Amino acid sequence: MSAHDELRKFITDLAVVRGEFVLSSGATSDWYLDMRRLTLDHRAAPLVGQVMNELTADWEFDAVGGLTMGADPIATAMMHTANRPLDAFVVRKADKVHGLQRRIEGPGVEGRKVLAVEDVNTTGSSVLTAVDALREAGAEVIGVAVIVDRGAGEAVRTAGLSYRAAYTLADLDLSA
Repeated sequence: MSAHDELRKFITDLAVVRGEFVLSSGATSDWYLDMRRLTLDHRAAPLVGQVMNELTADWEFDAVGGLTMGADPIATAMMHTANRPLDAFVVRKADKVHGLQRRIEGPGVEGRKVLAVEDVNTTGSSVLTAVDALREAGAEVIGVAVIVDRGAGEAVRTAGLSYRAAYTLADLDLSA
């Protein structure tokens, strides 16, 4: 079984939760993807890194991250499974008002080619918030990669960014 197929099985077994949910977009759904059940699982996390590194293998970047908290374990998994030097960073949701007062934690991103990642992308607002912060910090955002696209691909592309998803809802036998 390929890493991609194995990770898909982990997503359906660990992350898909059935019920009635209100999404961050305000929409309702009879299922929810709790991706932290996946990205923080010791068996699945290395597969997350491997699949996301394979998905973006032809893109040139030297750091990866996104808006905390969804992107954090993805960036770390990618860093640990990359076959090359790759740094990870965390973008805070708001400016830090104490200490070093950094919005982006980890190795500096100024002047670097970076990849923005997200676990599930429904509207694109979270990852685009991260992209704005990265650009403000002087990074060159080369694209956005997500584990599961729940419909935000067009919004991200409209913002002028390359976009890739490891899985679509159809891949997971889910519907919008």
